[in-house]
Amino acid sequence: MLVGLEVEHNDGPWTRPDDYRRVNGLVRYTAGDAVNGFSITGMGYRATWDSSDQVPQRAIDSVLIVRFGTIDASDGGDTYRYSGSLEWQRSRRNSSTKVVAYGFGYDLNLYSNFTFFLDDAERGDQFHQADHRLVSGAKVTHTRIGRFADREMRNTVGLQVRSDDIAKVGLYHTQARDLIDTVRQDDVLQTSLSGYAQNETSWAPKVRTLAGLRVDGYRFRVASDYQVNSGTVRAGIVSPKGGVVLGPFRGTELYANIGLGFHSNDARGATITRDPSTGGAADPVTPLVRAQGAEVGVRTVAVPHLQTTLTIWSLLLASELLFVGDAGTTEAGRPSHRYGFELANYYAPRPWLTLDADASWSSSHFTDSDPAGDHIPGSVQAVISGGATVQDLRHLFGSVRLRYFGPRPLIEDGSIRSKATSLLNAEIGYQVTNSVKLLLDVFNCLNGKGSDIDYYYASRLPGEPPGGVDDIHLHPTIPRTARVSLIVGF
Repeated sequence: MLVGLEVEHNDGPWTRPDDYRRVNGLVRYTAGDAVNGFSITGMGYRATWDSSDQVPQRAIDSVLIVRFGTIDASDGGDTYRYSGSLEWQRSRRNSSTKVVAYGFGYDLNLYSNFTFFLDDAERGDQFHQADHRLVSGAKVTHTRIGRFADREMRNTVGLQVRSDDIAKVGLYHTQARDLIDTVRQDDVLQTSLSGYAQNETSWAPKVRTLAGLRVDGYRFRVASDYQVNSGTVRAGIVSPKGGVVLGPFRGTELYANIGLGFHSNDARGATITRDPSTGGAADPVTPLVRAQGAEVGVRTVAVPHLQTTLTIWSLLLASELLFVGDAGTTEAGRPSHRYGFELANYYAPRPWLTLDADASWSSSHFTDSDPAGDHIPGSVQAVISGGATVQDLRHLFGSVRLRYFGPRPLIEDGSIRSKATSLLNAEIGYQVTNSVKLLLDVFNCLNGKGSDIDYYYASRLPGEPPGGVDDIHLHPTIPRTARVSLIVGF
């Protein structure tokens, strides 16, 4: 039996404290082991907060607010999630079967104001997003190991089912969290059934292949308060994949994978015919959009104590469909192509010391022709991270980690870009006894003034022109912060 409870309260560095309150709970009963056994798990989560959302750069520059200030002090929200799951596994000499069943209840009330007084100069632009749903699902997987033509193979088949019964998903215009009017409110029932099969065959001591096929079927039923946006849509898609692994050759493997997938989108976009904000005509969108992916790479442990992986990848999306929460509509995004590489290194020169260094680079562009440009707003080109970890060194342990996020375009023509962000975090701890640890964490050790997020759009502050002002809107990283923890296990 495992029982866990976590309680947190955090005000953050903001001039209007976040007053973030969170409670997590976990109960798990396990019998048998991971090969032949079962477990029953119950989890609960509840949180409330006052949020400091992104603020316009001009408000900081003009000293209307400080860097950790806010424009609309009534933003925030509350949420909960309670779940239960059952996991059962039975294995025999050449086969294994695993069954997972789950269900959870989820509720979210989120109050945000990103444009301030752009749409409503008197009462402001705050909006309330509500989501209340019950989710249930199950997954069954069966794997059998055998031989075909004197070659070892592993076959896996599986079936997945899920139902999202969303009793209320809504968008409302509010002021200080008080309701002004309803933009859109819907009841949604979304069900999916998926089946898949996978074969892994060893053709030679250093050659093995993987081939798979997945079939997904979806049903979207929307009952909208705006009747013309109600309806039922069914969609299905087939996704094959394949891969090959060569090696190991003196501790080095080569691999390649290619496959088709899909991006599923908001059910409300599949049945929409009228924009709930303006009443104008709106085109429904395809709920399942094709994706094509491929990668080639190398994994090696040829150098003593060093593990290295290098992957070159490519991803094509036919469309990036998004539900625009503050407008109640769905936008069909443009087709895109992303490609890049990822390099991961893990080095353990001593039993008590590990070093890691990762780097990734990607190019992200829309593939159609549009005068606005072909950059994908918010796509990060370069990410670098690295660190050192010390464990069990005369009761001491600790780590230091650096992460770098490169500049990213904020509009399609790439003329407006965010600044790079670098964060250095560190921790040091002491194992007092087998069950007691004392820990000191320091976040943003160099006190850098970076941003967690950056967007570029128009907003309006009091006294500004009715059309608003185009500006970068940011949410700053926390300043240098220290946290002391006492951890007791029993």
